[in-house]
Amino acid sequence: MARTLFLVGGLFLFALGIVLMVQAGLGLSPWDVLNQGVAEHTPLSFGAANIAISVAVVALAWRLGARIGPGTVANAILIGVFVDLLLRLGVVSDLSNAGLASRTLMLAGGIGLIGLATPLYIGAGMGAGPRDSLMLSLTRRTRGRVGIVRTFLEATVTVIGFSLGGTVGIGTLAFAFGIGPAVDASFALLARSALAVPASGSDRGQRLEASSAERAETGNAPPLATDDAGMPVSCVRV
Repeated sequence: MARTLFLVGGLFLFALGIVLMVQAGLGLSPWDVLNQGVAEHTPLSFGAANIAISVAVVALAWRLGARIGPGTVANAILIGVFVDLLLRLGVVSDLSNAGLASRTLMLAGGIGLIGLATPLYIGAGMGAGPRDSLMLSLTRRTRGRVGIVRTFLEATVTVIGFSLGGTVGIGTLAFAFGIGPAVDASFALLARSALAVPASGSDRGQRLEASSAERAETGNAPPLATDDAGMPVSCVRV
């Protein structure tokens, strides 16, 4: 139950981070550029486009041999649901027309929230996210380097999304360079908090897989959190 709560809570914070970036209007992450572009040309809302693309990515990753867990499915569906809910409620919408300084703070806050959310849902150990799974599957199939595969995916979806009208700007670059350190800092913070405990033998394998998958979201693979003896720890107490 606790793992599910941390998974859902992490996905909610992830969605809130996306909404902050959307309202800042300074550029979105590569996949959200695609989501926004698709929403511009279909009856789908931004959140529904997120769900549709994520489900398609999960299906493709599964066909390529990825292991799909409940966390993978939850990631594909709940982030889009939460994004639409938050946009409908008008969360921070009043700040979308604020000055550059305020919108820059919103952008930084969005990246920070996504950075905090990532170790929460990964720490639940219930499966990699859709884009994580696709990246790992393509890496295995092509026998290429993770960084090259990730760069290809991110560049492709950014170009497609931009051509469809998605917002590319300084925020896109800020996300690319800022999300890795944000996630890394969040992993370190949670590892030192009361939420972190030594992982069991079976949990260690899940954490190692999740740590590898994390490259897809961050562009950097933050080191797996360890205790004083160097043993892997989970991100959440379950």
